[in-house]
Amino acid sequence: MALEFKDRHVDSVLVTAPVGRIDESTADAFRLGFIERVQTNDATVFDLSCVEYMSSRGLRALTLGQRAAIQAGHRFSIASLNETMREIFALSRYDQAFKIEPDIAHAIKALQTDLD
Repeated sequence: MALEFKDRHVDSVLVTAPVGRIDESTADAFRLGFIERVQTNDATVFDLSCVEYMSSRGLRALTLGQRAAIQAGHRFSIASLNETMREIFALSRYDQAFKIEPDIAHAIKALQTDLD
């Protein structure tokens, strides 16, 4: 099954929502899509509410995407973790390594504040 990203802009912030499972078969597509978005947008919110599962390869993609954003001088936030994703982030301690907001509105506001 292919991984799909649903993108929209809210003011100067790209809001992108990957949809589906991020596992061995989709992790490379997620990594490439993640890195492309953080390199080409000053501020990006990743809405993970529609991600059903994320494997360790997906988590690694987040780390690589974070590095790419830092190198590009861009910012991103993760928002709207569903129950499964909250558990995965907590178990892997990624909830402490990434800026996570409860919803898209909070994430946009935080990024816009950072950009000012």
